[in-house]
Amino acid sequence: MTDLFTDNAAAAIALSPLRKEAFEAWLAGQPERLRNWIADTGFSADAGSLCLIPGLTGALERVVFGLPETPGLWDWAALPSGLPSGVYALDGDFAAGEVDDAALAWALSGYDFDRYKKSDDDKTPPVLLWPEGCDRAAALRAARFTGLVRNLINTPAADMGPGHLAAAGRDLADEFSADFAVVEGDDLLTENYPAIHAVGRAASGDDHRAPRLIDIRWGNAEAPKLTIVGKGVCFDSGGLDLKSAAGMKLMKKDMGGGAHALGLAGMIMDAGLAVRLRVLVPAVENSVSGNAMRPGDVIATRAGLSVEIGNTDAEGRLVLADALTEATSETPDLIIDFATLTGAARVALGPDLPALFCNDEAVAADILAAGIAADDALWRMPLWPGYRKMVEGSVADLTNSPDSSFAGAITAALFLERFVEASQRWAHIDLMAWNPKSRAGRPEGGEAMGLRGVFAMLAERYGGG
Repeated sequence: MTDLFTDNAAAAIALSPLRKEAFEAWLAGQPERLRNWIADTGFSADAGSLCLIPGLTGALERVVFGLPETPGLWDWAALPSGLPSGVYALDGDFAAGEVDDAALAWALSGYDFDRYKKSDDDKTPPVLLWPEGCDRAAALRAARFTGLVRNLINTPAADMGPGHLAAAGRDLADEFSADFAVVEGDDLLTENYPAIHAVGRAASGDDHRAPRLIDIRWGNAEAPKLTIVGKGVCFDSGGLDLKSAAGMKLMKKDMGGGAHALGLAGMIMDAGLAVRLRVLVPAVENSVSGNAMRPGDVIATRAGLSVEIGNTDAEGRLVLADALTEATSETPDLIIDFATLTGAARVALGPDLPALFCNDEAVAADILAAGIAADDALWRMPLWPGYRKMVEGSVADLTNSPDSSFAGAITAALFLERFVEASQRWAHIDLMAWNPKSRAGRPEGGEAMGLRGVFAMLAERYGGG
């Protein structure tokens, strides 16, 4: 990723971002040759538009790029894809944070998931001269771990089973000298993680298929405790309540919460935040076999609550239940979980906007504000107490699938709430983790959502190490 940037200003091509409101005044101060070229090409500084201007020798001399009056991160993202190879230098005066957005957008636009592609394309991507005043470390950190999240989600389940996800966690832990542990297979029963085992036990085949709990610890033991939990369902067939072919098509992304947990952990460790970090990722496949959990079964949980299985396709909340119980047992300062949990959240908020549920007003406000500032917004939804009865079971303490289809995202969050102590600060993020279509800087496929916003909130809350 660093090959997209340089410190060498030699032969750099000027890159001039322009607001439409300032375009005429800027144009009036340019030489006649340049004014004629812009007139002939029809460029008028519309947001996202480009004008490539040759010099007297015919070589590219300058690029003019249209920006809206108050540009955000993604307004910069279309820029690199429209440029030929070469080194470019931003030219002009920029507001605080704009050069950071420009650099991060440049890096994110360079992402390509090409693991399975044979490509003869040897084009050298355009390179940006590091803008003056840019926070290089922050831009590279956000781009790198966004790329990690995208890569993990985009990888097919054949190569991203529970074991592969655990290996990615181990690699991350090794890089930052963190402690790594995993509880696997029938050891989940011995160690009292029965719900994780119940969901994942039907998976068979190679060693990468068995269910497991990934556990990473990092940081000063005396620092405030922060625990991140991520749903790691590496493939979701729906179990015996089998999904349709269309419903199963994107289910490699059902470990997107786990991917976010690892990506956020990487950002925290790379930045050296002053926390005692713990990461818990229950990693399973929801498969079909003779020992798969059945509709109507009652399963145990680490918390001692019994759960009636109303639908085997509501498995994510089951594995999270055990992980959240373990997380809350240490009474951390804050627990945050990420999960591709419900279609109901997507119906309510669409694919781009994760749903935030939080039992602490100050934490919720800080996450929302940081998300807006980082162009990585979330939308808060209620832990509405009037719906708590909907998750009560008829023959067990709880049901994983209420009879009513109303308020599906809320009832899923209320189910998880039962496994978190009432005094414990907790935020639950229900997200899509997928771009249904390509846009500048955001290709179709796996996506990090809420990652930068939550990290910004944590950096503000805990500061550097």
